[in-house]
Amino acid sequence: MLIPAGALAGLLVGPWLAATTVRLAERDPGARPTRRRVLVTAAVSAGALAAAPALTGLRPATVALAWFGGAAVVLAGVDLACHRLPDRVTFPAAAVCAAALLADALVTGEWTAAGRGAAAAAGVLVLATGARLVSPGGLGRGDVKLLGLLGLLLGWAGWGVLVGGVLAGFGAGALGSLVLVAVGRAGWRTAVAFGPALLVGAYTALALAGPLPTA
Repeated sequence: MLIPAGALAGLLVGPWLAATTVRLAERDPGARPTRRRVLVTAAVSAGALAAAPALTGLRPATVALAWFGGAAVVLAGVDLACHRLPDRVTFPAAAVCAAALLADALVTGEWTAAGRGAAAAAGVLVLATGARLVSPGGLGRGDVKLLGLLGLLLGWAGWGVLVGGVLAGFGAGALGSLVLVAVGRAGWRTAVAFGPALLVGAYTALALAGPLPTA
């Protein structure tokens, strides 16, 4: 029953997530999403929220993955629309996920997973910041912050999940860029939204690893 409940919750919050996406992308609090965007957003958010209990069952970590799912829908939509990953979405998601994973450790006693997530988040942030300093055109500031959030969640799930998710994200980004160039939608120097690719990579790694044994 948990998975259908997650899907239903995603459908219910889909219109609100769609409105939030459009308002953040257009920087207009009065902006309204199209019907098509509402339908697509609701479908995607249903899948994202259903994935939380499918991966973890019922435990505090489920809250982390569910909140991340909603945030991922908005972040991907905004990035595709205007190449931004708003701190107003990323920072609260990081705070909620950290608190939920801490609560999960308190309830389950799996402190190793929580420590691994914290260490992974710090390590990924350092590496991503270094990469941006070396090549400013490669990663945006929003990408760096998103990678930190992904480091927390994927690292909590396991080192293999972290490495697989990051590699899959970069691979998806490269493949997406090649496809856009091939169909004439972008040139070799055209800036392409990288956030959606990172999120696809993260969910791919989580799906392949799930259900998640984090002990």
